[in-house]
Amino acid sequence: MIAAKSLAVTESGEGPPVVLVHGSVASAELTWRGQRSLAARWRLIAPDRPGFGASAPLERGDFEAEAPLFAELLGDGAHLVGHSYGGVIALLAAALRPQAVRSLTISEPGCLGVAAGLPAVDRQIENGCLLYAHAAELSPRDFLVAFRGGAGVTRDTPAQLDGAQLDGARLLMSERPPWEADPDWAALSRAGFPKLVLSGGHSEVFEAVCDAAAERLGAERATVPGRGHTVPAADGYNGALESFLLRSEDAWQRLRGASP
Repeated sequence: MIAAKSLAVTESGEGPPVVLVHGSVASAELTWRGQRSLAARWRLIAPDRPGFGASAPLERGDFEAEAPLFAELLGDGAHLVGHSYGGVIALLAAALRPQAVRSLTISEPGCLGVAAGLPAVDRQIENGCLLYAHAAELSPRDFLVAFRGGAGVTRDTPAQLDGAQLDGARLLMSERPPWEADPDWAALSRAGFPKLVLSGGHSEVFEAVCDAAAERLGAERATVPGRGHTVPAADGYNGALESFLLRSEDAWQRLRGASP
């Protein structure tokens, strides 16, 4: 086990805290580079997940093992934002410390099981299981290309991986598949903090997953097209996120003011 203090964390800006949880392959810096302008109003807290950047590694990337680390980073109260695998971690972290969550935003979380039973979703899970079953037979690049093709990632994969991208692909090959996650949807729905679920409008599977997650959470639902699965890079992402954060922060402050 590792502690939250073993994570490399980049902070920028001043104002209400926002904890950003990145997904697979790409580090916090790469995932959230388009959100730097939000530091004009918010204190952005962007940790690298275990094994990424200078963060201490786990034996295996695992949403269940990582969620307590991000729950701890919420401190006395923060907005929580997660993308892809990071959306799964954010859901679990929010369930661990709901009293410290000012709001929860997730984009295309990998918990495909929430929409299991739909043929397209079931096929995606089956294909993902097959990919992981044959991971030892594939190079990191071949595995990454196959994974990105299924997820709808818009980033190009170079002919040869090196550096952080090679490290990220290797972490991807060994991490626990996100569709094995089963967040406590009922507890999250009961929790009083606002929720927002975003998708990229590119995939029947992720639209179904996000629709189902929003319904289970009692969340607001929006689509931000233009960059496929790489939703935080889409032009409309910051506007949708900040509008939601402003309304949620106002509600949080009113609630605190009403507390004895």
